[in-house]
Amino acid sequence: MSEGHMRVLVLGGYGLIGSAITKKLIRDGHAVTGLARSAQKGMTLIPYANWIGADISTLTQPESWHDHLDQIDIVVNASGALQNGLSDNIKTLQQDAIIALIKACEQTGVNRFVQISAPGADISSSTLFYKTKAAADNFLKDSTLDWTIFRPGLVIAPHAYGGTSLIRTLAAFPYIQPILMSKTPIQTVSIEDVADAVSIAINERIISVDVDLVEENPQTLLDLTLGIRAWLGFTPAKAVWLLPFWVGKSIARFADLAGWLGWRSALRTTSLTVLANGVTGDAKSWQDLSNKANKTLAQTLNDLPSTIQERIYARVMLIFPFLILTLAGFWITSGIIGFAQHTEATAKLEDVMPETLSYLFVWLGASADILIGAALLFRPLTRFACFASVFVSASYLAASVYFTPHLWADPLGPMVKVFPVMALALVIATLMEDR
Repeated sequence: MSEGHMRVLVLGGYGLIGSAITKKLIRDGHAVTGLARSAQKGMTLIPYANWIGADISTLTQPESWHDHLDQIDIVVNASGALQNGLSDNIKTLQQDAIIALIKACEQTGVNRFVQISAPGADISSSTLFYKTKAAADNFLKDSTLDWTIFRPGLVIAPHAYGGTSLIRTLAAFPYIQPILMSKTPIQTVSIEDVADAVSIAINERIISVDVDLVEENPQTLLDLTLGIRAWLGFTPAKAVWLLPFWVGKSIARFADLAGWLGWRSALRTTSLTVLANGVTGDAKSWQDLSNKANKTLAQTLNDLPSTIQERIYARVMLIFPFLILTLAGFWITSGIIGFAQHTEATAKLEDVMPETLSYLFVWLGASADILIGAALLFRPLTRFACFASVFVSASYLAASVYFTPHLWADPLGPMVKVFPVMALALVIATLMEDR
């Protein structure tokens, strides 16, 4: 029996899974409120929902949820993060805050809760991601609420994030196909099937159910990657390069460090641990409950567009770390050289300004170069640093016209080479956008 039009709060409302759920429930006729870090961004992306701007990881007491639950009938938790980092505290986000929310639901009379978890989430897991998901799952099951838990496999969606972004990036390698753990079994699920499952659970009041959302048959990680490569329209790989696990682990450790600078790489140690265990589940349970089979990977890809935008994204993500490191390295190296050769640099300016002023000019320039390079590596400041890079470069060019015009005729072209640096900074600034 249908519950009619309900008032639904969706946590992570504009995330990969949350956005699909939010849009589906709106189409069903429900009044949906999304909760995410930026209400303004939510309104821009999904204007037909109401929005609450809040950092879930700060809402660790039941009382902090009470106002957000006013006039709400059902909560759908589609929030989460892969690993600790500058902007993410997994324990407070996935465990403490959600347990507080469940308690708040009991206190305020919101008796319906849909939890998006993960296949294999277990309290004894070696990963904090799985442990915290399992802790919230178990607390929900022991609560007085009418609960439903869904565990999607590897989610395939029109927009890429997390694991699917990583696979698209790997598929963009020219000529060869590098792969880790090629035989790992993976079961995917269409984002539409996940949103449909939540819709069915709410509309048909399916409660006290803990099920996986996966396609029926798994494929190996290699087959999945080659399938994505073909779907993207890239030429078939001339050879498959089976990388040893230590290579992936080394890259993942660097990505872990980058996480503390604000970068959310899909290839981190948690990702490798999850992949090493496989991403699999039981497709039959949900099929029996809903009388609906989830799409196979082939069916999912057939329903998704594969255009130049997807190919550009995959290629850009493949080289993006190199772009950041190149520009940051240029500025940091430039600053170090400025300090190391400040005497020579000062001498070049002594004909046009006093020695003290020329020394100060060189010192400030070298300091600015290093600061810009460091800021480029710090995710929250990267876009600002790109614009600072352009501004400082333009200032150097303008100053050189007056102070050192002879450098423009230098056969090595030191001034002309500044223009590609400015162009690279603008490219990176253009690509810097959160999901």
